[in-house]
Amino acid sequence: MNILDKIVIDKRKEVILRKSLIPIKQLEQSVLFDRPENSLAIALRNSASGIIAEHKRRSPSKSEINQSLNVQDVATGYEDAGVCGMSVLTDAKYFGGSLDDLLIARAATKFPLLRKEFIIDEYQLLEAKAYGADVILLIAAILSKEEIKNLSEFAKSLKLNVLLEVHNEKELQKSIMPSLDMLGVNNRNLKTFDVSLETSKALSTLIPDDFVKVSESGISSIAAIQDLKNYGYQGFLIGENFMKTDAPGAHAKKFIEQLEAK
Repeated sequence: MNILDKIVIDKRKEVILRKSLIPIKQLEQSVLFDRPENSLAIALRNSASGIIAEHKRRSPSKSEINQSLNVQDVATGYEDAGVCGMSVLTDAKYFGGSLDDLLIARAATKFPLLRKEFIIDEYQLLEAKAYGADVILLIAAILSKEEIKNLSEFAKSLKLNVLLEVHNEKELQKSIMPSLDMLGVNNRNLKTFDVSLETSKALSTLIPDDFVKVSESGISSIAAIQDLKNYGYQGFLIGENFMKTDAPGAHAKKFIEQLEAK
C-alpha cells in the first residue's frame, strides 16, 4: 500500500464524519455558494507567466515546509505578485491544511482559488463551493473513469473549473472528457517521490489542445518553465519553491518578473 492508498482510506472516513456534522443544505446556504464562475483556465490562457502558487504547510514527502505563515498574508502576497491563481491544501492529516484556510484566502483575495484535496465524493465539491473555491482537483490515480465523469460534471453544474491530475499515460487515456478544463501532469512519482519534468514532456503530445496543460511538482526555475512552454504548457503549479521562504509572495513576484523579462 502506497501513501496515496493510505490517504484515500483516511479520506473516506473523514468524508463520512463531515457529512454527519454539516448537512448539504447548510453548505448550499453559504453566502459564497452562488458566486459566479471565476475561471482559472481562462486566466492561464491569458497569462504570460501561468503561475499557480500554492499554500502548503507540510507534505508526506517533505514533512514540514513552512508552519509559521498565516494564510491571509500568503494569499495577498501571491495576488500582489500577479499569479494566476492559488492552490490551497485543505487536507489536515497529511498536509496540515483546512477548509478554513480556503475561507480566509477567499476573504482576502479575488483571484481563482483551487481546493487541492483528495476528492472522492460529491459532498467535497459542495464544500469547495461553500468555502470559496473556484477550481477543484480530481486525481486520476484514485478515481475510476466513471467517477471522474460524474464528479467533473457535477463540478461544472456548480460553476467550478476542473483540473484533472495524471501521472502516466494510462491515467491520461481514461480521463480525457469534455467536462474537464485543465489537464495537469504531476511530475512526482507517488511510489518513490522522485520528481522528473520528463513526465510532463512525455505526456504533452497526448493532451488535446482543448484543455489547458498544467505541469505540477518539481518546478523551481525559470529555465524549467521556458522549457515546458515549448511543450504546450500554459500552467505551472509551484508550492514548495515559494513556501519554503519567509515571504512567498515577494519571492513569487521576483520569480514572475524574471520570467516575463525573458
